[in-house]
Amino acid sequence: MSVRIRLRRIGKKNQGCHRVVVADIRSPRDGRFIEQVGFYDPRHKTETVDLVRVDYWLSHGAQPTETVSAIIKRIRAGKPMNCPEAVAKRAAVQAESAKAVKKKKDAEDAKAAAAAAAAAAAAAAAAAAAAPAEAAEKKAE
Repeated sequence: MSVRIRLRRIGKKNQGCHRVVVADIRSPRDGRFIEQVGFYDPRHKTETVDLVRVDYWLSHGAQPTETVSAIIKRIRAGKPMNCPEAVAKRAAVQAESAKAVKKKKDAEDAKAAAAAAAAAAAAAAAAAAAAPAEAAEKKAE
């Protein structure tokens, strides 16, 4: 049986909070679970996890979801949610991705400019090749 450590949503509409549960991967998000090992409330910035039980389930092959593994890492490090380092890291990643997008856009613009210049050069060459032929026709007349 494949087991996953994941979030189970509870709470009112637009006021959700989550329980950290160990569940079979075939059961639905808010369905049957094996054990509750923690609580996560992003609105009030609280999170608690029983690390002893999490370690037990991890040793028995349970796979945590991406969000739950981030919560576990934060709790093991003793950092609060949205600590300054996490905010700074998120800002750095966003700045880096913005630079990559700008670099890609600049490369596309340069490529388009080069294609336009090549097309203009080809048109000029065609016009230059046609000019002697027109001059020869005028002499023949």
